[in-house]
Amino acid sequence: MRTLEITRFPELDYVSAEGLNSLVTNISYCGQDIRKIMITSRYAGEGKSYVTMNLMRTLARLGRRVVVVDADLRASGIQTDYRLRGETGQLSGLAEYLSGQCELEHVLYQTDIPNACMIPAGREAPNPLQLIETENMRQLIEALSANFDVVLIDTPPVGVLVDAVALAKYCDGAVLVVAYGHGKQREIGEAVEHIRQTGCRVLGAVLNEVRFKKLSNKHYYYNSKRYSSYYSKRYGKYGKKGKE
Repeated sequence: MRTLEITRFPELDYVSAEGLNSLVTNISYCGQDIRKIMITSRYAGEGKSYVTMNLMRTLARLGRRVVVVDADLRASGIQTDYRLRGETGQLSGLAEYLSGQCELEHVLYQTDIPNACMIPAGREAPNPLQLIETENMRQLIEALSANFDVVLIDTPPVGVLVDAVALAKYCDGAVLVVAYGHGKQREIGEAVEHIRQTGCRVLGAVLNEVRFKKLSNKHYYYNSKRYSSYYSKRYGKYGKKGKE
């Protein structure tokens, strides 16, 4: 298997790490049949790729064999934000595999995190929906599910593109990432309904980009790296203002 280095992947702060641990625990209680999980959001920039990558790392460190499929073929946040680097420079990925340009062994990479593998998005595809809505995509996810404990699929935003809805029918469950204070509550309901119409179970939502100073129950919200330094300075390691 080819290897892939994730060159930009900062460690989580205490609160974020605890949030990811809670997310893993909550998913495990959804049932042993929940193994193919899509991570999506209403809109771009809500943190779905952040949650996907950190969920992958958390699961891998707990000894679970996990693979991430970057199915955002229009504008991959994972490839851009995490600076993936392969052995030969240019990464072949999902777009190349679904278009018949290469075999699975050429796009499935072992990352530099033990137990964690990845299929990157590859080159930007001009017709991603046509590639996703194929028997090849369904068979790929089934094959990965047979060889890994958990398959995480990072999809485009469900509120913007139909790609995520097309991918939902291949999954056992979906996690919706919602940025705090962004959009309207009605839009969350619409996103959930779009997913449910495919027969995919909505497992729950992750509240991201929370401003902790406006909340009293600070331990149980997921924060993005945008607020990590602020939180650490103001509230300390255990969420209490002042000394740790």
